[in-house]
Amino acid sequence: MTDALTDNVLVLVRHGESEWNRLNLFTGWRNPDLTEKGLIEARVAGRAIKYEGIRFDVAFTSALKRAQHTLDIILSELNQADVPITRSDKLNERDYGELSGLNKDEARKKWGEEQVMIWRRSYDVAPPGGESLKDTLARVQPYYEAEIWPHIVMGKNVLVAAHGNSLRALIMVLENLSGEEILKRELQTGAPIIYRLGADGRAIDRKDLIAPRSPAAPPVDRII
Repeated sequence: MTDALTDNVLVLVRHGESEWNRLNLFTGWRNPDLTEKGLIEARVAGRAIKYEGIRFDVAFTSALKRAQHTLDIILSELNQADVPITRSDKLNERDYGELSGLNKDEARKKWGEEQVMIWRRSYDVAPPGGESLKDTLARVQPYYEAEIWPHIVMGKNVLVAAHGNSLRALIMVLENLSGEEILKRELQTGAPIIYRLGADGRAIDRKDLIAPRSPAAPPVDRII
């Protein structure tokens, strides 16, 4: 085990693979649970964090069960199931509006490859009835500043289990990234990121606990 981390530590984890991730569907605020692979990813994430020797004081997650289930598994792996948990829809995934529930290939047939790519990969263009990443940032940043950051200021260790785009929004704040820069950042399911934060709330350093999987890497369901 490495030396225990104690001060101003924030750990972010994207939920494990969900049933709709596996089916290649736009999920957003819809509420599917984890697949078997997602359950294993959450266990692996918990074990990776445990190796770092981190004791958490509080944890935060979204109102959606794929993130909540991931958090519960991680805390169980850490033997820290008694950590207080706050759940909020402010940490929910980006709302995909009319795209929600559609297969991504079906969406391309309906609206065209170029338009769907704009909705998926632009910073400030929202799909019909949904949110852009800019909109997601507008709810995540105030929540972080009001509810999460005060715990870190007090020297507490904080764990956040959420979603690809809500975590991208949070990473924009922590790393002072532009909308263009964050769009290049891919967040792997079940891959914890450790941040040490300075007094201004910006990241001093970052540690990715699970390296991005290459095409040749073994499937996660063969790890255990």
